[in-house]
Amino acid sequence: MKVTVKNWHAIAHWRWDLGANEPENDDIDGEGDVCGICRVPFEGCCPSCKMPGDDCPLIWGECTHVFHMHCLLKWINTAASKHQCPMDRRPWVTAERTVAKSKPTQEPPLANAPPLP
Repeated sequence: MKVTVKNWHAIAHWRWDLGANEPENDDIDGEGDVCGICRVPFEGCCPSCKMPGDDCPLIWGECTHVFHMHCLLKWINTAASKHQCPMDRRPWVTAERTVAKSKPTQEPPLANAPPLP
């Protein structure tokens, strides 16, 4: 018996999980601060680092996604990455991470202060 398909009408259906019924704190379910590439927590080391405590820095993108630096460098060097963020596929741009320098605070001299004994 031979079957011939005369017409084909494909239909797709999906739902977005917006997490409206989930608690705000991601650490409750253990899926909090993890690398989006290797899925290892940031407290641990990435698969490229052999021992915990090895230099395994984090890298931020302007898209605010955070990854282990080694994981992101491997990703960016693949042809499939097209130099895009692995999470949202925007062009990858490393964010400028500036540390706010605290200015030393000096109290203004008190003009009418009595001399110290």
